[in-house]
This record gives sequence, structure tokens and C-alpha cells, in this order.
Amino acid sequence: MRVLVLGAGYAGLTLARELERRLPADADLTVVNDSQYHLVQHEVHRAIRRPSIADPIQVPLDEALTRAEVVVDRVTNVDTESRRVHLAEGESLAYDYCAICLGAETNYYGIPGLEAHALPLKRLEHAETIRAKFFDDCDDGGTVVVGGAGLSGIQVAGELAALRDEEGAHTDIVLVEQLDTVAPAFSEEFQRAVRDELLDRGIELRTETTVQSVTASTVETDTGDIDYDMLVWTGGITGDEAMGDERPTVRADLRLDDRTFVVGDAARAIDADGEPVPASGSAALREAKVVARNIAKQVGYEQYGDPDDFPPRPKPYRFEVPGWIVSVGDGAVAQVGPSIFRGSAAKAMKATVGAGHLTSVGAVSRAVTLVEEEMNA
Repeated sequence: MRVLVLGAGYAGLTLARELERRLPADADLTVVNDSQYHLVQHEVHRAIRRPSIADPIQVPLDEALTRAEVVVDRVTNVDTESRRVHLAEGESLAYDYCAICLGAETNYYGIPGLEAHALPLKRLEHAETIRAKFFDDCDDGGTVVVGGAGLSGIQVAGELAALRDEEGAHTDIVLVEQLDTVAPAFSEEFQRAVRDELLDRGIELRTETTVQSVTASTVETDTGDIDYDMLVWTGGITGDEAMGDERPTVRADLRLDDRTFVVGDAARAIDADGEPVPASGSAALREAKVVARNIAKQVGYEQYGDPDDFPPRPKPYRFEVPGWIVSVGDGAVAQVGPSIFRGSAAKAMKATVGAGHLTSVGAVSRAVTLVEEEMNA
């Protein structure tokens, strides 16, 4: 019996660690990832200003996993009919059960010139590129435009504003959002607090502004042109190439079929209450634990169950999250239940979120280093 986990981000690594614990001893578990490291994605923006943070937010998979075989390769196709996964180096892997946890890529929405001229932020090398371009083109002045005022865009704008202030530069940071508010997917109270934090840090906000096209020096919008020296795009996500650039819609059991699951940002999930699940690390972590339980029960039933018994019913996923938090340079905004926090309390919460995740995947020393980096900023 072979179980494949494709991807080792928040969903993939959490799911694989749960399966190491839950699967029968004679079941084979294989993790396929395009890197030998797990990356703490929600801290990548920090590397724009502090490259030293790259080390604690990368966890070697051979340290985080004790039982699973790790294959470092890129998934190019998942054939659910033949139950076979094809890899970039030419190998293909058959499976009995598969969890697709490939995450998502930056969506440019077909906007003319956008992909050619904008910088994404999904990987550490992207943060390195943004940092280098800031020092090459922006630290003597100029304008940086950040497209998209979701959590990623807010954090990028905040980090660039903090870098500007540290360098004593006279750089304008402009955050552009198509909808009428920053953090549009969140509560009005959270939106107001984030807006205040951004404005306090000297970031110009342009909401209700739609990017229509981009040239090498100008962002053309429906409210006027913005000349820029650097453009960072965080305006949306699309599926991985192996999924045909699509994020398939799955119901609360998170299944494409009886043997193939899609977890985390790789899917558009509808939870047990019929509500759409936002693409987020917290949702991915919780989805992974539900799917690991369901796969383990199915494998156990197939290998050792009574054929006269009914197969186990998959547990549905219900989206529940205790709160939200976003960093804005050296500040942060947090919502826990109805309460909103800014300042040192929110900053401490932000530090513990990343550290808590690192601890959960066995990287305790990296968790300590990350807290020190965050709190000493």
C-alpha cells in the first residue's frame, strides 16, 4: 500500500508527519517536493529586510520526517485515473492514496505586461530579488508599487517601508487594491486597524483601483497612471502547473475521488457548513490533519478491516480559526475573537505563530532563533 504526499508546505509536511504516526507500519509513505526544505511561507517577506531570517524559516525535510521517503523532484502531472504521478526528471510513481498539497502560484490574470514586469513573492529567491532591486533602483528615492492588499501585500508593503526608513531613503511605497478596502476578506474592525497601521508607517493606499496594464515604468490603472521603479505583485493565486494552473473545487471531504485528496491552497475547498475556505496557512494545517486521519482509516480498513463491515466514512473539514495576524514592518495587527490588538502585544503574537509552527514540525532550535529575530527587530 503506497501513500503519496505531493508538496511539503504547510499542508504537505503536516499531513506527512501525521501519516507517519497514523499509517500501519507496513504502508509505504513517500513525500515529493521540489526542494529538500520546508519553507515557513508567511515569514518569507521578512527576508526582504533581514536576509538572516532565511536560515530559521527553512527546515530540512530529512530532519522533519523520520519514516517517509523523500523524493526531491517537481510534479508535472497527476493522472487520477491511472493513479500515477509524473515527475520532471522522468520518473512516475504509482499510488493507492495521494494527497495533492502543491500550493498555489501567483496569478497575473492576463493583465498585459504584468507578469513581464512585476516581481512575485513566493520563495526566498524572490525576496532576495526584491531586496537587490530596492538597493539598485529605489534607495535614493523613487516609487515602489505593491499590487494587492491582502495579507501578503500588506506584509510586503510594511517590510519595504521599514527598509526604506532604516536606510533613510525617500522612497514612496504605494499599495494598490481593486476592492474598496485593505484586507478585504476580513472583518471591518481588522481592516480599520490594518489601514491605520499602514498609514502610520507612511504607506500610500490606493483602494478601488484596478490595474489594467503595465509597462516597464508605469502601472496603468482605471484611476490614473502610477510611475514606478519597482513593482511587486501579490494580487492573487492560481493553481500549480501540475494541476493545469487550476485550483479544483472540493467539498468538505477534500477529495477529487475516493483515493485522491487536494489540501491547502491547491484547492478551493467548501467546508462542512457549505462555506468557502480562505487560502491560508492556518486552514492548510487544519485540513491536513483531517485528511491524514481519513487516509489512515481507509488504509487500515483496506489492509486489516473486515470486508463485511462498511468502509469508514471520511470526516468532513470544518473551517475554524481562532484569529488572524499580519505584520506591518516592525508592527503587527492581530484579531483574536472580537478583540483587535496592535503594538507589542500583536508583535509578540506574530512571533509565536511562526515559532509554534516550527516547533510543531520538530524544528525547536529554529523556532527559538525566529523568536529572537522577530522580537529584536
